[in-house]
Amino acid sequence: MVQERALPKIQSASAQITKEEGLVLYEDMILGRFFEDKCAEMYYRGKMFGFVHLYNGQEAVSTGVIQAMRPGEDYVCSTYRDHVHALSAGVPAREVMAELFGKATGCSKGRGGSMHLFSAEHKLLGGFAFIGEGIPVATGAAFQSKYRREVMGDENADQVTAAFFGDGTTNNGQFFECLNMAALWKLPILFVVENNKWAIGMAHDRATSQPEIYKKASVFGMPGYEVDGMDVLAVRAIAQEAVVRARAGEGPTLIECLTYRFRGHSLADPDELRSKDEKEAWFARDPIKKLAAYLLEQNLADQSELKAIEKKIQTIVDEAVEFGVNSPEPDASELYRYIFAED
Repeated sequence: MVQERALPKIQSASAQITKEEGLVLYEDMILGRFFEDKCAEMYYRGKMFGFVHLYNGQEAVSTGVIQAMRPGEDYVCSTYRDHVHALSAGVPAREVMAELFGKATGCSKGRGGSMHLFSAEHKLLGGFAFIGEGIPVATGAAFQSKYRREVMGDENADQVTAAFFGDGTTNNGQFFECLNMAALWKLPILFVVENNKWAIGMAHDRATSQPEIYKKASVFGMPGYEVDGMDVLAVRAIAQEAVVRARAGEGPTLIECLTYRFRGHSLADPDELRSKDEKEAWFARDPIKKLAAYLLEQNLADQSELKAIEKKIQTIVDEAVEFGVNSPEPDASELYRYIFAED
């Protein structure tokens, strides 16, 4: 069983939200959860193929960070567990689902599939099949924002980039090289570690000489924070601070979110390595249930409003499946299209 780390000091008690903000967060998290549940259903029914890595349990990280940014304007760079990042970034559910079915109407035109979602319109820089691949891409996006603003004089180039990656990735070279570069150049980027305790089947504490990843930020002279990744308000609060710093030209931040995936590494993973007790302990900390309880306790919502959101999202997800199933396959005549830039 993975050793439990004490909860971070940053808690949601200090994170004040309005009713509107709370419902937006809840809707975004419900969209992620319902969408992933539907993906599992389609996969096990033999309607979806290839590798599919679901995000169930980690919704507070995607929602907390991306909703603290400017979706559609700021940049988001993901991993192979990218469906929910895409949804939080504003990519329509039907385009994401169609991509998972390999259809021409998908956000990557049916060329990418589950691990390679991309949307220029929504500033989604892509999902990447190999760990660490997205970090240099995100660092480059942050560099161009700074370059356009400070060298080319574009005052509107104040975009912030968020790079998401897992705990296993922080033992790779790209992580260290890009943190160093971002710190040197004070790039407007958030390095977001989704520490779900397991790198496929390797327990985090067995794979690194410093399990507290946020402490690695100090080596590069940048702020590093540990946050309860099952608490969307806590994640949002620290992400907001990091975004303000980045947009003000004060450089990068490393945020370690302690979270947990409720399913196996992928839908092909029998998930036999993690203990039952460990999983049940984390299931009890479901981030969606936690937010719902908070909204009800603070009189920011009632059960009927939450149920209405769930009904609305279920309709969106069902329609996304219908759209994906009925969309056309990519035409064979376009096999070489989208390989090179087009006029």
